[in-house]
Amino acid sequence: MPPHGRLILSALWLMVFASGSQVMLIAPIFPRIREQLAVPEAALGSLVAVDAVMLGIMALVAGPISDRVGRRRILLAGTGLMSAALALHALAFDYFSLLVVRALAGAAGGVLSGAAVAYIGDYFPYQLRGWANGWVMTGMAFGHIIGIPAGTVLAAGVGFRAPYLALAGIMALTFILVWHVVPQPDVTRATERLSVAGAVTGYIRLLRDPAIIAAVATFAVTFLGNSLFVIYLPTWLEDVIGATPGQVALLFFTGGIANVLTGPRAGRLSDTIGRKRVIIGASIGLALMVFAVPYVVTSVPTAYVAFFVVMMLFAARIGPFQALLTQLVSAERRGSLMSLAVGTGQLGFAFGSTLAGFMYTAFGFAASTSLAALFLISTAWIVLRFLPEPELPAV
Repeated sequence: MPPHGRLILSALWLMVFASGSQVMLIAPIFPRIREQLAVPEAALGSLVAVDAVMLGIMALVAGPISDRVGRRRILLAGTGLMSAALALHALAFDYFSLLVVRALAGAAGGVLSGAAVAYIGDYFPYQLRGWANGWVMTGMAFGHIIGIPAGTVLAAGVGFRAPYLALAGIMALTFILVWHVVPQPDVTRATERLSVAGAVTGYIRLLRDPAIIAAVATFAVTFLGNSLFVIYLPTWLEDVIGATPGQVALLFFTGGIANVLTGPRAGRLSDTIGRKRVIIGASIGLALMVFAVPYVVTSVPTAYVAFFVVMMLFAARIGPFQALLTQLVSAERRGSLMSLAVGTGQLGFAFGSTLAGFMYTAFGFAASTSLAALFLISTAWIVLRFLPEPELPAV
């Protein structure tokens, strides 16, 4: 374990918790936004899409910068910007003003995107990265356990703005922690002069590698499939299954438990048997479960069971895939790779979110989840055929 490794992971964990919670919270509180701002149902997906588009664009900008100036400065800039963007939710008074502040939050998220994973790649040896990534990504799981349930209940009782203000305070605390406990890793930095042309050239250089193309495609297709499933799940549960806001909050709590139980274990397993085996197996299982949800979920209790399994399979892929990506390039290109992957993934998420609104209102939830399953199963094929399996060094 590197010096102060657990303390550093704790700071990154809190960042992932707050950042992930603010993204994931929007779908469970769609009904509250619909009520309080009179937003048409089909337009709700655009609130997710604008966040994802801005995140994708800013990720592509921030990646080369992090390779040049170092991960620590990017973490500080991103946590500071996110704190301000979340606080500005207090000023949202209609659909368009909310769209603007969600765009700002997406831009701040773009600065942070891939930063935790790239930092882990810089600071931790490869044989520990599956475990380290899995541990940090449980911050997102605790977003399901604490952030989303508390935010859903708070939005129902006080208003949809309240949970974002609470998350602004948590992100401000994260900024303070990063400032005090997260050092700049001692790795080689990119030496090219920062410029638009230089960044574009760097991305083109990355995309000459078929493995990088496969990694980026995997992110885009996976995020697209995820959005088709999760964006209108809470709305479907309330409108069709008859779930209450409290029950939707408990659903995400159970999903977070599944994530916490699975993420670090799957990462550790991939450290032993290889990344691809874990990713492919979990992707196939996830696709089958997503397809089955509209048919097997007929009550709130069955929704809890199904979502628990879905989140186990979802969590099983994250740590192994992120660890695999960190080994595809050298340290001075790692930030660019992660930002390229996350950026294209978010553009896929934006497209899927917009498509989900159309699919849900025109054809129903089952059509949306069937399409989601098709995209998710295709990720297993891409990983199997086109992604290399880096050799695992001896511990």
